[in-house]
Amino acid sequence: MTEEPERRVVTFEPRGANVSLLKCRDTEVAAVGRAGTGKTLAACWKLHLTAMKVPYLQGLMLRATHTSLTATTLITFQRYVAAAALADGTVRWFGGSGKDPAAFRYSNGSTIIVAGGDRPEKFLSAELDRIFIDEAVEVTINLHETLITRLRGTAPTYKQILLTTNPAHPQHWIKQRADEGQMTMLTSSHRDNPAYTNRDGSYTPDGKAYMEKLDALTGVRRMRLRDGRWTAAENVIYEEYDETVHVIDPFPVPEEWPRLWSIDFGFTNPFVCQWWAIDPDGRLILYREIYMSRRTVDHHARDILDQVSIVDDSGERVWTEPRPIAVVCDHDAEGRAVLSRELDLTTTPAHKAVKTGLQAGKSRLLPAGDGRPRLLFMRDVLVERDEVLAAAKKPLCTVEEITGYPWAKPKESALSKPEPEEPVKVDDHGMDAMRYAVAELDLVGQGSVQSPARTPGKGPGRSSRAGARYGRSIGGGGGAGAGKSGR
Repeated sequence: MTEEPERRVVTFEPRGANVSLLKCRDTEVAAVGRAGTGKTLAACWKLHLTAMKVPYLQGLMLRATHTSLTATTLITFQRYVAAAALADGTVRWFGGSGKDPAAFRYSNGSTIIVAGGDRPEKFLSAELDRIFIDEAVEVTINLHETLITRLRGTAPTYKQILLTTNPAHPQHWIKQRADEGQMTMLTSSHRDNPAYTNRDGSYTPDGKAYMEKLDALTGVRRMRLRDGRWTAAENVIYEEYDETVHVIDPFPVPEEWPRLWSIDFGFTNPFVCQWWAIDPDGRLILYREIYMSRRTVDHHARDILDQVSIVDDSGERVWTEPRPIAVVCDHDAEGRAVLSRELDLTTTPAHKAVKTGLQAGKSRLLPAGDGRPRLLFMRDVLVERDEVLAAAKKPLCTVEEITGYPWAKPKESALSKPEPEEPVKVDDHGMDAMRYAVAELDLVGQGSVQSPARTPGKGPGRSSRAGARYGRSIGGGGGAGAGKSGR
């Protein structure tokens, strides 16, 4: 006698804006609101229920990067939405192959592809009926508009691209698109999430704990994540920053471009290591980043080495990219000593003048003579996502700090209106490291770095800055070190 498979009951109680989300049939719809309002869960349920009901539906679940998708949205879908269907075989997980992308496959022929925006080859050839983008403020308008052209599936249902997100700055393309009437925006609140709020409006125990995290936020992050406001920071320092200009798609960095590392130490606060490439015009381009809390410096050093080198058959560590012309660090003597020992590289204390360093950064964000700024950030450069920071609703990388990095309010003076002198010292770890890198080039060396000659198997040769600070250290193929290391 064959045993019946165990039946599992999953309860889902949508409320308020989340009910409107389930019912909405508009082609473009964005569910926007405070952190923790249940909008991602509602969007997952809508995609899942549609796939269950409509045979041969072709869906896509996406976040800006594959890593962020698997760490967040995919877990929500598997644990809290499709768990029963996965258990009884109605839905099967397919891990992907050279021919087909990873997807949830339904017994009625429906498919939900899962992918990151950093791997467009996985979905750009698909003909889709439904698209769900989670944390949509992280994706570009170009990707959004490209995805709309893929809404050409043949399943008997309306076509829709659904976005969920927390608010960002008021000029973000999502808000602009909604304000222009091209996209329906539904705004959710904590009352819409039964996991955090009871019917009478009081918080559940989980809700109380979650709200304590949101209440601890400050500045622009509090206004966006706790209060649900599309807002920019008052007195923002880097007002020249424009993500459509300064954030660029990743590309292979030419081997002959010099590299500069900048480091801000931290343990409870994140440790930040930024890898900067310097192009022939002297632009600084961030192409890799560690932004991680609660790890020791020696642990970070091993992580850094794993990014730039491999261990060969003889046990020697061989570098796979040029060594940096400098490793510029915060003035933490113990941290610098450990890092220098573990990396087998000399570290340099950062130029710490704050206001002049900030002004140098602001200058680099302005267009140069060719119309392009001299400070750029590749998209999706984070080596590893810090889940502790994510749970605390803290920035996860340098570019997440920029738009919320304000001047501190100066003390009032009866004689004249004072000018701001110092930044607010909150969520500024990537900002400090970035300032060190800019100051090292523009305030210490007072000259641009040009592409040096390279000898195969060696570090960078002599650059135009050799006469300033690195004359002896990088002449003859050294950088901060060269070739193999026994470490």
